[in-house]
Amino acid sequence: MGRRRKKGNPITGWLVLDKPLEMTSTAAVGRVRWLLQAQKAGHAGTLDPLATGLLPIALGEATKTVPFVMDADKTYEFTIQWGQSTDSQDAEGAVIATSDVRPSREAIENALPQFTGEIQQVPPKYSAIKVNGERAYDLARDGEEVELEARPITVYTLEVVDIPDADHCVLRMCCGKGGYVRALARDLCAVLGTEGHVTALRRTQLGAFAEARAISLDSFEKMCNEGRALEALVPIATALDDIPAVAVTGPEASHLRQGRAIALLPHVRDELRAQHLDHDPTGDDRWVLAMAGQDEVALCEARAGQLSPKRVFIKTEKPDVDYTRA
Repeated sequence: MGRRRKKGNPITGWLVLDKPLEMTSTAAVGRVRWLLQAQKAGHAGTLDPLATGLLPIALGEATKTVPFVMDADKTYEFTIQWGQSTDSQDAEGAVIATSDVRPSREAIENALPQFTGEIQQVPPKYSAIKVNGERAYDLARDGEEVELEARPITVYTLEVVDIPDADHCVLRMCCGKGGYVRALARDLCAVLGTEGHVTALRRTQLGAFAEARAISLDSFEKMCNEGRALEALVPIATALDDIPAVAVTGPEASHLRQGRAIALLPHVRDELRAQHLDHDPTGDDRWVLAMAGQDEVALCEARAGQLSPKRVFIKTEKPDVDYTRA
């Protein structure tokens, strides 16, 4: 019996969406998938409904690279409003404490070094972290006490961008995987001896995806109605810009797509070893992207003079489809 044909268009690539305010990440992915009638779609790095900015959406074979984007460094710009803390640490929650203290710029900047480098952070109770199989935010909304353990995170930079008035401060943070802006705002308020919550949050960078290449949902819908939807997509390899690439021949690409390892030439092996040592001094990072011309073939592990395919990309042709939706 033959394999069942999937419904929808076999579209592959990344759409770097500028998620609008008050839309969930899941709803944004659903809208994009519906506009393209795509077979498969997913996203990298959830944004809360009250957050805007970069929400990279993976289509088709690009979904195989989502974990690499999820683990990438992220940059956020956010606004803290002093004077009131909420149970969710953002504008959606109920006020739980107030304060008349309004920290000065000097006091804020003097406190920031405590929150840079490798630090321990307790995630907000309104988060997607699972506790005994249930999401923490579901438990919190049901009135249950949620105890979350501190986790190590890395904050590379944290700086004041603007202080528009005494009640607000705009900051920019670049962090690694697992960092929560709302938790940082909570802890910063505690150090400054005041109360506060996040009133605006925007993700401006996620790995190789930058704000400059993002497209709004309205603009993308317009491109769909003009039959230019595929112009907005970027290649799979965009998400893998920090992974070494190796050119392979047609026969080698066929072997990899069949799940078979191929031998590495000595000079290629030496080049990869040098790149990996620069990228990861521990030597544990051995991912390599095999490319046949402009086509992504497979994510491979380089070991013992061979490339072993771990995630193979099925080559798809661009569909000739009318994306116009009534």
